[in-house]
Amino acid sequence: MRLKFPSFCSSETSPTFSLMAGEKKSPIRRRDRAAIVVLGDIGRSPRMQYHALSLARQAFLEVDIVAYGGSEPHTAVLENSSIHIHKMPQWPTSGRSLLKILRPLMLMLKPIVQFLLLLWYICMKIPAPDAFIVQNPPSVPTLVGVKWASWSRHSTFIVDWHNFGYTLLALSLGRSSLFVSLYRWIEKQYGKMAHGSLCVTRAMQHELAENWGIKISKSLSLPSGFQDCISNGMTASDNNDPNVTPFTAQLGTDIFLKHNGPALIVSSTSWTPDEDFSILLEAALMYDRRVAALLNEDDSSGDEVVWKEISDGKQFSYPRLLFIIIGKGPEKEKYEQKIRKLNLKRVAFRTMWLSTEDYPLLLGSADLGVCLHTSSSGLDLPMKVVDMFGCGLPVCAVSYSCIKELVEVEKNGLLFSSSSELADELMMLFKGFPEKCDALKKLRMGVMERVSSARWATEWEENAKPLISKVISENFS
Repeated sequence: MRLKFPSFCSSETSPTFSLMAGEKKSPIRRRDRAAIVVLGDIGRSPRMQYHALSLARQAFLEVDIVAYGGSEPHTAVLENSSIHIHKMPQWPTSGRSLLKILRPLMLMLKPIVQFLLLLWYICMKIPAPDAFIVQNPPSVPTLVGVKWASWSRHSTFIVDWHNFGYTLLALSLGRSSLFVSLYRWIEKQYGKMAHGSLCVTRAMQHELAENWGIKISKSLSLPSGFQDCISNGMTASDNNDPNVTPFTAQLGTDIFLKHNGPALIVSSTSWTPDEDFSILLEAALMYDRRVAALLNEDDSSGDEVVWKEISDGKQFSYPRLLFIIIGKGPEKEKYEQKIRKLNLKRVAFRTMWLSTEDYPLLLGSADLGVCLHTSSSGLDLPMKVVDMFGCGLPVCAVSYSCIKELVEVEKNGLLFSSSSELADELMMLFKGFPEKCDALKKLRMGVMERVSSARWATEWEENAKPLISKVISENFS
């Protein structure tokens, strides 16, 4: 059985459920309550928000979410009277500026403080639940704290494996680090103690079963401030006028797509080292130069010449590309500086952060999604692609070991391993845009066919609900 696992845009991934043998406990009265634990920004954890909604709507449970604040959760979560959000104070970010010699001390101190705060919230601040469902990673101190709480409060313990925490830590410290080895040991030992598990790919299922001893019983399965090809010719009043956009023109009361408007490409990123954003920048530069070469443009001609032709209504066989990059993270400023230095005639970048409600509206309006996620473990799937598919958006994604469990090549997307391959795909997909880009239209049709096949509520009712009910029933029998 396969469970389609979307975020707030319904789409599909293939998580795997496992039922683990738990400890035998004395009978405890059912509480009709569940706790979702996320040691991160709940607004940026769409799957856990969806768990909360399904537990409240379909399992008729009271749900406590223990997480950090930051981004606003989805309106449906905020407005559901059965869902209660408890926001923990966060570890201060100023520690990044400390001397390098103090980093090991801070690495040890941070999980200790987080552990004590987490225990206070899940053992004292919220009512005892029938089950804790915890997002992994981070693993330390989350798995330890939730396991202790589940033991002391006679609750079941379910882990939702999004990735491996030790592989993310290794990105900054290296695989040979003692901290990474210790982190992996804790993650493995406490992961094996779970009464139930979910994981996002068959590859992760295999890794958990073969090397972690977690047996799976059932497979379910741009910065503003400078001119570019978008902002050139747009006045301040144009930017504030909803009737004037780079994509549309208004004639009377009717609004039409401009025949020479740009193609809109969206990429969602956390701006972290496991997503090499330079691949996208290099591909954009290659697209820009290749189009100029095909059109026999003189390199000495200024950008303004091309931009004036575009503003005068000239249509080219290859469109301008507008990349909108969504997300927050540590490497954002570095790449924004690189974007400013690019000399591009037909490509522009914008970076922004959107609310949960606005994000799917942007995806539904875009022409293509680009995913740069490579996975620290090679065993997880990018939720951003799930979001894109759920909004009917085809994708070009970095190829790695299990990405084909989600992206079907030439059906709902394409894969690439280098900036040159991505540039080739952009040239192929957008030739003749917007009317004659048959390859892009084919991918969109393939996405829409898959999206319409199943929805979250049905799959959760058939697969996730029985698992959660079973582990809770066995624990309280």
